[in-house]
Amino acid sequence: RCHHLPRRQATSYHTTMTLTVSLLDYGAGNVRSVRNAITSCGYSIIDITSPSQIDQADVIIFPGVGSYESAMTVLQTTGYDNALRAYLAADRPYLGICLGMQTLFESSTEYKEDDQSSELPGLGVIPGHVIKFDETKRSVPHIGWNGTIAHQSSPAMKYIKDHNGDEVYFVHSYYAPITDANSKWVLTRTTYEGQEYISSVQKGNVCATQFHPEKSGKTGLNFLKGFLESVEDGTLSNTTPIAVNPTDHTELVKRVVVALDVRSNDNGDLVVTKGDQYDVREKDDDAVTGRGGVRNLGKPVSLAARYYDEGADEIAFLNITSFRQGVIEDMPMLQVLEEASKSIFVPLTVGGGIRSYADPESGKVYSALEVASRYFRAGADKISIGSDAVYAAEDYYASGGKKTGETSLETISHRYGVQAVVVSIDPKRVYVASPECVDKKHTVVSLDESQAGPNGERYCWYQCTVKGGREAKDICAVSVAKASEALGAGEIMLNCIDMDGQCNGFDHALMTAVSTAVTIPVIASSGAGKESHFSDVFKATKVQAALAAGMFHRKEVEIGNVKKHMEASGIRARIV
Repeated sequence: RCHHLPRRQATSYHTTMTLTVSLLDYGAGNVRSVRNAITSCGYSIIDITSPSQIDQADVIIFPGVGSYESAMTVLQTTGYDNALRAYLAADRPYLGICLGMQTLFESSTEYKEDDQSSELPGLGVIPGHVIKFDETKRSVPHIGWNGTIAHQSSPAMKYIKDHNGDEVYFVHSYYAPITDANSKWVLTRTTYEGQEYISSVQKGNVCATQFHPEKSGKTGLNFLKGFLESVEDGTLSNTTPIAVNPTDHTELVKRVVVALDVRSNDNGDLVVTKGDQYDVREKDDDAVTGRGGVRNLGKPVSLAARYYDEGADEIAFLNITSFRQGVIEDMPMLQVLEEASKSIFVPLTVGGGIRSYADPESGKVYSALEVASRYFRAGADKISIGSDAVYAAEDYYASGGKKTGETSLETISHRYGVQAVVVSIDPKRVYVASPECVDKKHTVVSLDESQAGPNGERYCWYQCTVKGGREAKDICAVSVAKASEALGAGEIMLNCIDMDGQCNGFDHALMTAVSTAVTIPVIASSGAGKESHFSDVFKATKVQAALAAGMFHRKEVEIGNVKKHMEASGIRARIV
């Protein structure tokens, strides 16, 4: 049987523990959630700001987020690398997360794929090399909730029980293979579409996870609590091997994502709204209920907390009308992220205004990277880029497929990793009588009778729009998706203006066209109205996640019921 982390809720301490956690934050990605997870377990934190503090630490947590190259460069330039090697060699308490685990190995091929002879060196604590998942065999990155199979019993995992279904959250393109040389380090392994890999390690007091405990809900909080308790009582190193069955495997579950369309009301408060077919204009009566109008449906933080408790696998804050002056000084949305990350321990995505812009008052120019960095520091795990990705795709094709290294997709993914960048595509159908009627640069899709156009057309291409659907561009959804992947996107959020708010199900033709054209994961969006729509799109297409907003906001459908329907249909879901 597989050994999994427990479902039961982590205990919150009412008093602060005596142990102080030293946090190694090198300035990349969302570390706020790690801070909040540690404090929720009752422990205080001190930030490591110089190499000399490493030797003085009771326990170090290194939440490596972003790219391997960025992480190792910062460790080397600051002198942390040698101090860490000495600390780890002395078998001092350590927890690495994601890159904090990968950097323990000898090297990585990240950003050196074209020159395997010059791999990026790591700390060299664990034998082995970090390599990329084979994109010809599976979607890359590996994003979502997957299980673990224990190779050791560990006090750090004292809440483990022999349950099926207690998944944890992964988001990575590179993995550490299990070898004879590092097998004694393996704490757990995980399977991603046929590839077994190391999902956590431990030897003595040195522990690390490929998954993100701070984003793994109550299961992840229990892991952090068990680790820190074991450090405090001195039992962390008391591990014993477990007999493993090589035929046991884990499975990536399909994700249910909840989106919150956020805008400012007349009082300057942020509220969650839902219109139909991208109609987000104010109506005279702001209290319109039911379908057919824009509706105020509550405050973002309280709604997001509700969805977290109900079992949402991810939550997306999508800004639909504001921030047209930029995000740097837009404190309301930043405060929403900061507040949400205090009590919501699943991935948070934010979209809206992530682009370069000039401050209208000071004239100061902010890059898209600076805007994204502000979101990440506020608590976002992923940022969603919309119109800017369409413009970048147009330039990409116009240049013959050349990368400049200067687009928002390229700069943000290079700093934070491709897994942190989502491209949101907003296309609408352009019906045609036959494929021959369309410019060859567009991908034409055949439609079934239920999707036929107003004149019975059985073909269409999906024209991308910008500016919240207000302006159409001469480029199709498949082209934007392929260019976005080439430029550094790690995931596609695929909307459909024609289906938005109609509650008739997702556009399977569109989802199939895009998900088969790229190797990165695709999130289906627009059109969900009942439980079966999720099961249907997962069965009929290759999408890894599906998103809804209105039906959850209005409580017409419960998240738990969607997942029960998925499980009854033979589709794995994370049940909480």
